[in-house]
Order: sequence, then structure tokens, then C-alpha cells
Amino acid sequence: MTDEHMIEELQAEQSMFVQTAQGATSDGTTLTLNTVTPSTLYFSDRPKRVVGHMTTADFIDLWGEGENSFEEDPPNAVLAFLEPGDDAPEDAVVVIREPRLDGGQLSYSIQTLEGTVPTQTGPVTLFIDPFGRPLSPVSVAGVRRRELRRDRRRF
Repeated sequence: MTDEHMIEELQAEQSMFVQTAQGATSDGTTLTLNTVTPSTLYFSDRPKRVVGHMTTADFIDLWGEGENSFEEDPPNAVLAFLEPGDDAPEDAVVVIREPRLDGGQLSYSIQTLEGTVPTQTGPVTLFIDPFGRPLSPVSVAGVRRRELRRDRRRF
């Protein structure tokens, strides 16, 4: 399958992406996923409910491809993480840009939209929005923001 065909399929399915790693570090402007898994999961919501994997290297290669590419319109992402000694995960909403894969280290330039990105974490999961769909109804970051608003209204 060509990159162009893959992009069209992922856009049509409004696929979201998930990356996991054994840990992460950040200086506030860069997020590095340490010992990142070699594959990136993608999935779509109803009605298609597509689930698949691509190599993380292929995901990075697709970054600047197609109309509404991530390079052109950087995605929002939710970073779910465990800080050392925590029992429950915490999260932060970020915009991710300029991916760099070096062996088992995947780095992004980030802008924090909500929450705090820690300087060091234990296991992490990064939930990345679909191509060209920031804060849409199927957006992971959009869902997270709606949940926070609902929680605030309950008090």
C-alpha cells in the first residue's frame, strides 16, 4: 500500500493513534518516549471500528504526507503516565510536532495545553488525534476536555 493510499484510508476512518513506552522524560518543550514500542496502534470509532498496527517508523514517515498532514496541522495528544510511586495514571493534553525517532527513543516538540508534563515518568501511553481533526467529536483531546468540563460542573 502506498503512503498516499494509507493516509487516505486513515483519514477516511478518522483513525486515532496510540504509542506506548516504558517511560518518558521532558524539559517542558520536548517530550521523549523512552523504549517506545516498535509499533503504533491505530483505531477508529463506530461505525467502522477499524484496528491495526503500523511500525512507529512508518508513522513518523507519514507525518508530512497528504492533505491536512500532521506537519501542516499538528495533532493534539493526551499523555497518560504513571509518576514513580503513583497508583493511578495522570494525564496532560499537548500539541506534538517534529517527531524524531532514534533507536528506541521517540521525541516530539510539545506545547502543553492542559495539565503538567512531568520531567520523568514510568510507563506512558500517548493518544494522538486523527489527521486534520483537532478537538473534533472523535478527538481524544476533545473527549478529555469535555470530561474535565463535566467533572467541574458536578462540584
